[in-house]
Amino acid sequence: MVNFELDKLKHTTSGNFFLMAGPCAIEGEEIAMRIAERIVTLTDQLEIPFIFKGSYRKANRSKGDSFTGIGDEKALKILEKVGKTFGVPTVTDIHESAEAAMAAAYVDVLQIPAFLCRQTDLLIAAAKTGKVVNVKKGQFLSAGSMRFAVDKVYEAGNKRVILTDRGNTFGYQDLIVDYRGLPEMQSFGVPVVMDVTHSLQQPNQSSGVTGGKPQLIETIAKAAIAVGADGLFIETHPDPAHAKSDGANMLHLDLLEQLLVKLIKIRKAVV
Repeated sequence: MVNFELDKLKHTTSGNFFLMAGPCAIEGEEIAMRIAERIVTLTDQLEIPFIFKGSYRKANRSKGDSFTGIGDEKALKILEKVGKTFGVPTVTDIHESAEAAMAAAYVDVLQIPAFLCRQTDLLIAAAKTGKVVNVKKGQFLSAGSMRFAVDKVYEAGNKRVILTDRGNTFGYQDLIVDYRGLPEMQSFGVPVVMDVTHSLQQPNQSSGVTGGKPQLIETIAKAAIAVGADGLFIETHPDPAHAKSDGANMLHLDLLEQLLVKLIKIRKAVV
């Protein structure tokens, strides 16, 4: 694992935003290492602080037979190997309080899924590990409501919090991003991230498989950087069409470099 200071993410020496990126789920060691190596190469060249993202288990699935993971310990050990091999922090989701200590033994950042951001026991368990806690804003909550999630982590003795927006519910099968929420959550004194790819999901499809609008990834990312987001969250894969989870809204790995170059230019223009 990598020890890193949260303030360095918000106030990077390069002046860039930071990036949380990787596959939706850990599908296997070879592909995780390949994705990580590519992103590390890009972010090192572009001086973008990077946190590798991968879910060791997917607990929130529409259908009972959807892919959920390759095994908790196996996936967590892959995340640990990515961190040690490339010298980068790693982040993964947890879903129940009992998972906090287990995941904390392998990764640097514990992520609270959007649907679980009000679960007090889960937030407290994550906080008590001493790890950075990334809380995703619920699709059903206002930005202002996330103050209470921050308070719960703080009151448990942990001041290392990130908030991540991932859009708001807009009808039954779509999400919309309210960019007013980014500066509002920044007013709480924590780094704020825009989850670009999940904001483009189209949930609750009749097929039982979540859809998406990946053609709008650049649009959402550009707007977030222009507004002043501290970081971006982007799920990426070398073959999204065959990814085992959330392929419909992921960015093709080959497109990441050109996107980041454009975003850096916007960042420099607005800072």
